[in-house]
Amino acid sequence: MSKDAVHSAQATARIDVARVPADAGDAGYSKDLKARHVNMIAIGGAIGTGLFLGAGGRLHTAGPALALAYLVCGVFAFFVVRALGELVLYRPSSGSFVSYAREFLGEKGAYVAGWMYFLNWSTTGIADITAIALYTHYWSLFTDIPQWTLALIALAVVLAVNLISVKIFGEMEFWFAIIKVATLVGFMLIGVFLLATRHEVDGGTPGPSVITDNGGVLPHGVMPVVLVMQGVIFAYAALELVGVAAGETAEPEKVVPRAVNSIMWRVGLFYVGSVVLLALLLPGSVYSADESPFVTVLSKIGLPAAGDVMNLVVLTAAMSSLNSGLYSTGRILRSMATAGSAPKFTARMNRSQVPYGGILLTCAVCVLGVGLNYLMPSQAFEIVLNVASLGVISTWVIIMICHLVFVRRARAGLVTRPSFRLPFSPATEITTIAFLLVCLGMMGNDPEVGRRTLLLIPVIAALLVGGWFGIRHRIERTTDRELTDLTD
Repeated sequence: MSKDAVHSAQATARIDVARVPADAGDAGYSKDLKARHVNMIAIGGAIGTGLFLGAGGRLHTAGPALALAYLVCGVFAFFVVRALGELVLYRPSSGSFVSYAREFLGEKGAYVAGWMYFLNWSTTGIADITAIALYTHYWSLFTDIPQWTLALIALAVVLAVNLISVKIFGEMEFWFAIIKVATLVGFMLIGVFLLATRHEVDGGTPGPSVITDNGGVLPHGVMPVVLVMQGVIFAYAALELVGVAAGETAEPEKVVPRAVNSIMWRVGLFYVGSVVLLALLLPGSVYSADESPFVTVLSKIGLPAAGDVMNLVVLTAAMSSLNSGLYSTGRILRSMATAGSAPKFTARMNRSQVPYGGILLTCAVCVLGVGLNYLMPSQAFEIVLNVASLGVISTWVIIMICHLVFVRRARAGLVTRPSFRLPFSPATEITTIAFLLVCLGMMGNDPEVGRRTLLLIPVIAALLVGGWFGIRHRIERTTDRELTDLTD
C-alpha cells in the first residue's frame, strides 16, 4: 500500500472512530440480565440507607419541608438518569458514562470520569461495610464480634456473589429491592391506616395539626432545608447503575426507557410520600439521626419487633449498595483498562464473563476500610461518606456534560439522537450542572466535616494530574495500536 493510501486510510479510520467508537471493554460480556433485574436495579438505586436511616436526622433538622428537598433533588436525579438513558440507547455500553466520556470528551474525560467514579464507590463500599458491621451489632448475638471482623465477613460474602456470574448479581439485587419495596409499602399502608383512623401515635393525633402545631412546614427556616440537599443528593447515588447494567441486557432499547421513566414516580411515591407520612405522624423534633424514622414511628405505636425488622431492612440496603458498587466499578475499570487508563489486570475476566480484576481492586480499597474500622470504628462511616459525595457529584456532572456534547454533535449531523430523549436540552443540562455545583459548595457550611472534604478537591485534582502524566504514553500506544488494527 502506498504512503498516501495509508494516510487516507488512517484519516478515514479516525472519522469512523469519532462517529461510532468501538469500546473494546464491551467485548466478552454475557447478556444475562433480564428486564426484571434492570427494573429492580433501578429501584434499588433509588431506595437505600439515605431514606431508611438518613431521613430521621434530616427530618429533625429541616422539618416537613424535607419532602420538598427530596422532590427537588429527585427531579434533577431523574434528569441525569434520563440523559444517561438517551446515551445508552444511542450506544449501549458496560463502560457506561466512561465510554461516553471517551467519545465526547476524549480520553482525559474518560480518565477523570472513571477514577472519580471509582473513588465514589470504593469509599461508599467502606461506608457500606462499616454500616453493615454497625447494624449487625444491633443484635446481642453479634455484639462480642469486633466491628472490623463483621466488615470483613460482609465484604467476603458480597465479593463471592459478584464473582460467580452477572445473573447471580441480578438475582441478588432483585430480591434486595423486593425487600426494600415491600417494607416501604408495608409502612405506608400502616401510616395511611393511622391517619385514616386517627389512631394515637405517641399520645398525639396524627394529621395536618402535627405540622401546624410544631412550627409549620419550615419550623427552622429555609436554610436548613437548603443545607440538607447535599446529603439528599447522596441518597440518590447509584441511579446511574441503570446505564452500566444496560450493557449486559439483551434488549436495552426496550428495558432502559421503562426503567428510567419509572424512577420519577418511584421517587415521588417512596421518598416524598414516605417523608410526608412521617411528618403527619410525628413532629420532626421526635426523629433523630441515630434511629430509622420508621422504627421511631412503629415503636411509638407499640408494634413488636419493629426495631429488628427495620434493622434487617437497613442491613439489606447496605448489602445491596456494596453489591452494586463492586458490580459497577468492575465494568468501569475494565473499560478504562482496555484504553490504557487503568491497570492491565482490571481488564481480566473469568470463565463466567465477570471482570474480576476491577472487582478485586475495589475490594482491596474496601479492605483498607476494614483497617479503618479497626483503628477508628466510631469515625469511619462519616469520613468516607463525605469523600464519596465528591465522586457522586462529579460523576453526574460529567454525564450531563457528555450529553451536552452529544446533542451538539447530533445537531451538526454527526450522530443520531434516539426517540427517547432528555427534554429541553441544553437548558436541562446546564441547570442540573449548576444545581449540583451549588450542592457541592454548600458542604462548606459544615465546619466539622464538609469544609475538610472540600479541601480534598485540590489534593484529588493533583493526584489525577500526576496519574495522567504517568499513563498518557500508555494510552497513546493503546490508541495507535487500535488505529493500526483498523487500517490493516
